[in-house]
Amino acid sequence: MDLEAICRRALGAELTQAVELGYGSYNSVYRVELAGRDDPVIVRVAPAEDEQFGSERHLMRNEYAAVPWLGVIAELMPRVLAVDWSHDIVDRDWMIQTCLPGVPAPDGLGRYPRSGRTTFFRQLGAIARSVHDVRGPYFGRPAGPAHTSWSEVVIASFTQIAEDLERVGLDAADVRRAAAMAAEGPLDEVREPRLLAGDLWTVNCMLDAEAPEPLISGVLDFDRAEFGDPAADWTIRMAQAKADEREAFWESYGELDRSPEALWRARIYEARHLAAIRLERHRLGKVEAVRESYEAMAKLLS
Repeated sequence: MDLEAICRRALGAELTQAVELGYGSYNSVYRVELAGRDDPVIVRVAPAEDEQFGSERHLMRNEYAAVPWLGVIAELMPRVLAVDWSHDIVDRDWMIQTCLPGVPAPDGLGRYPRSGRTTFFRQLGAIARSVHDVRGPYFGRPAGPAHTSWSEVVIASFTQIAEDLERVGLDAADVRRAAAMAAEGPLDEVREPRLLAGDLWTVNCMLDAEAPEPLISGVLDFDRAEFGDPAADWTIRMAQAKADEREAFWESYGELDRSPEALWRARIYEARHLAAIRLERHRLGKVEAVRESYEAMAKLLS
């Protein structure tokens, strides 16, 4: 990876040190020190085009398209300093951002007693609420394609993931069954597209390193953002995953719709999460976890 050429082209500065950061599971992420610049920057490099699944294609471009819609939390987000989709220097998309202060939440939360972490999840609920209150112009990803209905987005997502799974030799019959079920249900009772963060949870939060209790100082990684039903967001899925201190999330976020139609949609959203998780586990070489995804999907669809 020619990080030196990227920094020279985009910022006119010479690279003095680069450290690859370990939390990125999709893009390659580097913390870069530059000559004549006091603050480090973050260089993110997307996978090569031929390594991207159809359902994950051009996620970095989608994040860039989402930035104008995320103004409500702009003070918590890194600023974009440069982007390049030309593949002129390296044969990949890349983006340079400011480096957020603080420590990654997966590292920093361990400094606090579990009873005190309710503060963190209460903040996260407020952030998610502010994002979900943003109204979108259509259904689908900010970078497009635009859809006129929410069902089109969900069914297309299932279909694309199924094609990706089959491309690598995995059975996708259950994913296609979920798509058929989605076509028969009340997805289009969701008539107003709202902004979904896509992947907002602890791994994508930064904490103030000096605060006496957990204090979110930054949020990042919005490449899976889309306009749709907030209940379909990964954040909502994770907030419901356990009955522990994360229940404080709902104190600031508010209550979910618990109507029969909303509960049916929630099952379809969980199926979509499981399908995407299976694809990611395959990409990361987690064979046993891929197998477990079939068991979880079978239980859900039954």
